[in-house]
Amino acid sequence: MNLHIEMDQEFWDRRYTEQRRIWSGNPNPHLVTTASALLPGRALDVGCGEGADALWLARSGWRVTGVDISEVALGRAREQARLEDTAVAARVDWVHADLLEAPPAPGGFDLVSAQFMQLPEPARSVLFGRLADAVAPGGTLLIVGHHPSDLQTAARRPPLPELFYTAEDLTPLLDGGWDISASEARPRAVDDAAGHAAVVRDTVLQARRLNTSRAPAPPAAGPV
Repeated sequence: MNLHIEMDQEFWDRRYTEQRRIWSGNPNPHLVTTASALLPGRALDVGCGEGADALWLARSGWRVTGVDISEVALGRAREQARLEDTAVAARVDWVHADLLEAPPAPGGFDLVSAQFMQLPEPARSVLFGRLADAVAPGGTLLIVGHHPSDLQTAARRPPLPELFYTAEDLTPLLDGGWDISASEARPRAVDDAAGHAAVVRDTVLQARRLNTSRAPAPPAAGPV
């Protein structure tokens, strides 16, 4: 079963079309914790969905590129942006792209955030490797995902273990030019499928690219 093909634009457009709203509308908490401690710069929000993370970053002073494979999701994000202050909305560029096909420019961003991008191998390593390349010297990479231990909880998780990963699975993608500040399974309180309080563990990898010599990023070949 080729899960990358199944989770392509058609899959995500269909999923968004089936529901009026998929996500809560709140920014992801690990992103808020991380970005609040950084000086605003250029941010890449990978799989931006309905736009909550990108708009929170923009309100916090970041210049944001929100990328998603789903045109339906991006339409909702743009509509949400129109409800924002004009200055906030102007700080976000919404881009329709599959980053496996059109990777971001190397060294182009001070913060690259990928929240719950659940891909199987080898697509996962390809994508996250390219996201690491997109971080500028001194910039931050933040990857958050569902930890394999969640499969043993009552949380709403698909029975597809190939989509789950640990921080230790990801660290080999980083070379020696990184300072890893978080590599862990971080607990988070949620409601389970029955509406009862439960605890899940999120895979969190946060790393800062060291200020080593690096050639300037070339102009992006595509929209990212």
